[in-house]
Amino acid sequence: MSTAATVPVTSELDLESEEAIETLRSVGLADLLRRSFMRFRYADGFSHSRALAFQFILTLLPGVIAVVGLARVLDQETFTAVLTGTVQDIAPGPAGSVLTQAFEQGSGESRPGGTALALGLVAAIIAGAGAMGQIERGSNRIYGVERDRPTVRKYLIATALALTAGAATVAAFVLVVFGSALGDSLGSEKDWTDIAHTVWSIGRWPLGAALVAGAVALLFRVSPNRHQPEASWLALGSIIAVTLWFAFTGLLAVYVSVSDDFGETYGPLAGFIGLLLWAFLSAVALFLGLSVAAQLEAERAGASNPSRV
Repeated sequence: MSTAATVPVTSELDLESEEAIETLRSVGLADLLRRSFMRFRYADGFSHSRALAFQFILTLLPGVIAVVGLARVLDQETFTAVLTGTVQDIAPGPAGSVLTQAFEQGSGESRPGGTALALGLVAAIIAGAGAMGQIERGSNRIYGVERDRPTVRKYLIATALALTAGAATVAAFVLVVFGSALGDSLGSEKDWTDIAHTVWSIGRWPLGAALVAGAVALLFRVSPNRHQPEASWLALGSIIAVTLWFAFTGLLAVYVSVSDDFGETYGPLAGFIGLLLWAFLSAVALFLGLSVAAQLEAERAGASNPSRV
């Protein structure tokens, strides 16, 4: 895979927060976005996005197994009923029956829920660390860094990111895409009042925004194998990444809400098609935001050409 031009590392003492705005004004937002997209392309951003989407799906599958195991370990009818009700709302027909059968089988008396929980959780963490390792690889190429961190250090950091930024992103995803169905299931099981429903319907949006904003800020700061500038130089890229993520996630939420007939016709493929597309577009959003942050820093250093050639 190719690598974009190296972004010169500048000491934080030489990068005052006001200079980020001054640099943006001098370059112009349109030119900055154009060069940032060029940097994204030179770093083979679409290939890294596809790889990250694949890693996310690999993380999701054992995560579902862990949730099934958790339902069995807790041995609480309410928990399982909420999960089943949510799945039936968001994945009607054959698409939902695949997962609801898994919940029912995982909740059976003879099923070792602890084993499913442990194995699913371990596999999800390993796959999640692989996803974070892919983010490091892609961000390094965007910043023009040709070598990743040493393997042990790379995956120790990746595991920590999976347990923090990764978990926050998944939680935000659930709140934004499945929050309505989850609220209906919780309200049905817990006899929520109208006020409780309203608080949930409104509150899940700022909570999801806060989770994904914190996750993106952490990834921007830690993922590249280089000394990153202070937050003000990463803010514009972070805002763009979060905005695009919400746009793509909102589209998936609309897709979920209107795909009843499609789910009935195509079964489990309906959900996976939407999920795969969302995972890819979310990865594109992240790497595009990183490209903007990298290009802004490069402009300040006088290295506006994103190409190595």
